[in-house]
Amino acid sequence: MRVPAGKFLIVAVCACILCGGSGNSRAQEKDRAMPHASAGAPADDGMKMLETGAIAPEFSIKDAAGATFNLSEQRGRKPVLLFFWSMFCEKCRFEMPIVQKIHARYKDAGLEVVAVTVDGEPLKKSIVGFVKQEGYTFKILIDELDSSESFKAADPFGVFGTPTIYLIDRTGKIALARAGHVKEEELEKAVQAVLKR
Repeated sequence: MRVPAGKFLIVAVCACILCGGSGNSRAQEKDRAMPHASAGAPADDGMKMLETGAIAPEFSIKDAAGATFNLSEQRGRKPVLLFFWSMFCEKCRFEMPIVQKIHARYKDAGLEVVAVTVDGEPLKKSIVGFVKQEGYTFKILIDELDSSESFKAADPFGVFGTPTIYLIDRTGKIALARAGHVKEEELEKAVQAVLKR
């Protein structure tokens, strides 16, 4: 089913509003980043982040090259760092270099880093251009709406804003769940622990 571009534009505008405006310095923006949401805590709209220890929901969506990515294929093989983001989210731009560093350090150790954009297929060219310009080498997925107009990946994970990070262990359980800024040291420590299991 082809989703009208207008629906994705509405989602993109909402993502921009959720992530804040522009014009702040890096330090100010970092300080005003989305507060840490506790896993399991409902957002204003009732959406609830998955808790640590929960089984990650399955999803199947396309990457930026058009190939299908199935989260279930990673179970039993690799831990997955799942990063939900939007091009319109300034806070995401602060997190993405951290995600890239983690990817570069741990890809050979077996970590699969996957960034899921909620911007939609109509913005694919811009997404690909942004990723290339910034030099990000992790896998980029473009979330899609299902027949009920829910995101196939973001909604089952309870993503109510960007950036949102989930670390999933080899068994498919959530090892870390964070909305907003996550410190590089905290993320790296969690990744190291998951890789040892």
